[in-house]
Amino acid sequence: MFACKGLIHLVKHRNLLWTLRRNVNTWSPVGAAFNTKPHRSLELFEKNVGLFGVPELTCPAGFQVATRAALQSTEHLLERACSSPPGVETVQCFDQLSDGLCKVADLADFIKVAHPDPEYREAAEKACIEIGTVVEKLNTNVELCRSLKNLLDNPKAVAQLDPDTRRVAELFMFDFEISGIHLDDKLRKEAVGLHVKLLDLNNEFLIGSHMPNRISKSVIPNHLHVHFASEGSFFQVGGLHADSPDDLLREIAYRIYLYPNADLMECLEELLKCRYKLAKLVGYESYGHRALKGTMAKTPETVMSFLQLLTDKLSHRTAKDFQMMKDMKKKLNPRNSELMPWDHPFLSGVLRAERYNIEPSLYSPYLSLGACMEGLNNVFSQLYGVSLMSEHPGAGEVWSEDVRKLAVVHDTDGLLGYIYCDFFHRQDKPHQDCHFTIRGGCWSQETGQYQLPVVVLMLSLPHPTKSAPTLLTPGMMENLFHEMGHAMHSMLGRTHYQHVTGTRCATDFAEVPSILMEYFATDYRVISQFARHYESGKPMPESMVARLCESKKVCGAADTQLQIFYAVLDQIYHSKPQKRSTTEILKEMQEKFYGLPYTPNTAWQLRFSHLIGYGAKYYSYLMSRAVAYMVWKQCFLQNPLNRDMGERYRREMLAHGGAKEPMLMVEGMLQRRPTLEDFVDALVSELNPNFETFLMDSEN
Repeated sequence: MFACKGLIHLVKHRNLLWTLRRNVNTWSPVGAAFNTKPHRSLELFEKNVGLFGVPELTCPAGFQVATRAALQSTEHLLERACSSPPGVETVQCFDQLSDGLCKVADLADFIKVAHPDPEYREAAEKACIEIGTVVEKLNTNVELCRSLKNLLDNPKAVAQLDPDTRRVAELFMFDFEISGIHLDDKLRKEAVGLHVKLLDLNNEFLIGSHMPNRISKSVIPNHLHVHFASEGSFFQVGGLHADSPDDLLREIAYRIYLYPNADLMECLEELLKCRYKLAKLVGYESYGHRALKGTMAKTPETVMSFLQLLTDKLSHRTAKDFQMMKDMKKKLNPRNSELMPWDHPFLSGVLRAERYNIEPSLYSPYLSLGACMEGLNNVFSQLYGVSLMSEHPGAGEVWSEDVRKLAVVHDTDGLLGYIYCDFFHRQDKPHQDCHFTIRGGCWSQETGQYQLPVVVLMLSLPHPTKSAPTLLTPGMMENLFHEMGHAMHSMLGRTHYQHVTGTRCATDFAEVPSILMEYFATDYRVISQFARHYESGKPMPESMVARLCESKKVCGAADTQLQIFYAVLDQIYHSKPQKRSTTEILKEMQEKFYGLPYTPNTAWQLRFSHLIGYGAKYYSYLMSRAVAYMVWKQCFLQNPLNRDMGERYRREMLAHGGAKEPMLMVEGMLQRRPTLEDFVDALVSELNPNFETFLMDSEN
């Protein structure tokens, strides 16, 4: 009887079983690792190796143990740094100091937001605070600074330093200077006080910028109630509902979510005043001038010239884009055809869908997570001779059972580092795609070996189902390639010092490797190697890829102009104090650099959370995209999988981290020094339509 029931069940599901077997058997090992659920062996008798293999972190209390050990090591290194004669050993001591603290702080910084256990999160938060306090003290330690200054003021000693060591020494000195170390006791205390105050203001603004606004239920039309979270007699409005086809819903969400909060407004105004005051105190013309030191742009004046020139070059296309949106709105809603800020995201999406059939559900079956990982493996193997190899993590090594561990292995150099892939959605996990450095790569004086980098990639993908693996939309696939670009920057960098490892470089350069990977993600010669239907095995048609690429250019000028507006606003906020409110500045800049009208009684700047992490540097995404496009067009467009070009890219741009001036790395790759006009022309050129696509569409 039982055998018969089993046979009936087997016959009933033979097609599904065949499909699953076929999927598992035909993927590469890395593809199979991500297209099947991880098989966790019983860990009852395995020794707990601790989070990331750190033996102290087998339990939350381990953070206190790790922190204490790091602080004891800090005291020893501090003594060495202050007593060593001027030379390379001074810089090595500084980097070891930084590395010892970062290995605890960076790991804790990730665990406090990602671990599902609140006890781990709380312990990690305490470790971050304790390490942060020590770092602040080190940055204002006069004796420690003097040992570095003695080195940099000694021409003979400086002449004996290699370029990387000298740059790292200068970067450490910059950290001292922005902390006010060179000031007298009274002013230095004032600088420290401003630093402490800014930490609180930054945190307050960051939290407030994501808080929902409340409104009485009676104000919202009944048919829209279903769209908002209920709280007693109020609705919570926690977002813009930008993609909704309902005009009224988008307008209501926009007006309520962006309604000014007086306390948060005061917080932002005070934050900007404190940033300016601190920058002036330590010798800079404005916070923007301080923030842009060491970047590709170098000065706020250069950034504003870049943004103005880009605006001028795009003006005609931007006007055409807005007219297309206006026409579409009139077509959809003849009674209310005025184009408003809440219309832009929705209408640009409608125009893309109308011109090109890019429904995500058509693409997803070709983009299983395993297939995409296989594609990344192919790209890295052909460009750099690097393979992604799935490893089984030890007991207690990962914070969630669905985290995958990848070893990054080079054909001849061997193991380069580890990538932990925290890809799947779970409760209380941040809904953001990002890259975390857990341990920076550097030469270890203690072991006489290279300290391998460890990073985490965090996404929020859907879990596989019983009938299908995790299927990605084109946007998810591009985000995966983007974040893996950051990871490979960390893996392929081979800097002597961890202070400048991988992504620890100028902000306007840090996004270049990740954005460059987006071009690989949309090139058919790359996609054809991995994008195949998870059931039939058929490859994605070339016409589908072409339509996807061209759809991005629809309203591309208007989308870019919106980013320009944000970047300009960021620059003005961080220039000299304005005798007007942040809202008045926003209104003027919106009219000048965006074009769509300002909506009274709104304060979009209070939702501009990038002001915290990217203060005076929001332009970086545009400048990085310009560089990435120049590199793609000049070096990879002809043959995206050219090994010689891949090696050159690794040698000239990825290997140095932040140990080399960013513009010198760009110059080394392009074999020329790009001008501001080159950056602008690259962004404009990227929006040009590919006429081959129109021919392909007309043939189909």
